[in-house]
Amino acid sequence: MATERRIVLVTGATGFIGSRLVQALLDEGSSVRCLVRRADASLPAGAEKVVGDLLEPLTLSDAFRDIDTAYYLVHSMAGGRAGFERRDRQAAQYFVNAANLAGLRRVMYLGGLGENGPGLSEHLASRQEVAGILKRGAFQTTFLRAAVIIGAGGASFEMIRALVERLPIMIAPRWVTTRCQPIAVGDVIRYLVGCLHNERTTGDTFDIGGPEILSYREMMERFARIVHRPLFIITVPLLTPQLSSLWVGLITPVKPSISMPLIEGLANEVVCRDRRIADLLPFSLTPFDASVRLALAEEADSG
Repeated sequence: MATERRIVLVTGATGFIGSRLVQALLDEGSSVRCLVRRADASLPAGAEKVVGDLLEPLTLSDAFRDIDTAYYLVHSMAGGRAGFERRDRQAAQYFVNAANLAGLRRVMYLGGLGENGPGLSEHLASRQEVAGILKRGAFQTTFLRAAVIIGAGGASFEMIRALVERLPIMIAPRWVTTRCQPIAVGDVIRYLVGCLHNERTTGDTFDIGGPEILSYREMMERFARIVHRPLFIITVPLLTPQLSSLWVGLITPVKPSISMPLIEGLANEVVCRDRRIADLLPFSLTPFDASVRLALAEEADSG
């Protein structure tokens, strides 16, 4: 007798990662329920829509009914920078409360790389705090930690592109030499889907990154070569990430509530310290240049 497919809940289902994940889960045969804040939210054919808000706990019971596994992909920076840590904290706790009541078994959470310490940016510290809240739930949490994600519509990709296209001569702070391990958005989705089907990832934390470690300067220079743009970067010691975030907010189309915390986090090195995920979910990772070309092609197709 055929077994009934388990329903997978995706929060943040209309976002940069969530929209891609929903389609990938549907493509591989999963039953997908999406928690969205707006009744008119657009979802792929076959996805179930439930309207609710993680900051309004009384709206969540329908979303969690008959759910075995959930993806936690929400963050509050888009709602304005002021108080985003508090909103992230509340949303995570309300999620945990609803999940505990529903008897949820597993959660997959996509957060950020970055080592704990006094120098950790507000954005990365909040991502780590959310992971801690989820891990206190009665369910098992798989925590994937990623650095810069390269894909069309992603904040990091859009910032790099805007800087390269609009500033052929760039005066930049020392953070442009900070090391990073960028990963293609398609590879992030492969890891998220893979964790669903590999129980050995349950309840563990994994770093995920692409095959190359690059400085932010190298990423911008290589992006410039791909799009055939001149780029000359001058580094100065007195321009802090905080000051940089002000002019980046003026230059790029990314909302300041998102771009400024991201820029301030660039002082933190974000490199994988643990590669165990490659043994559990082995596949060929996408190099940086190929990631950029894929993102540009996707934007061209959608435009």
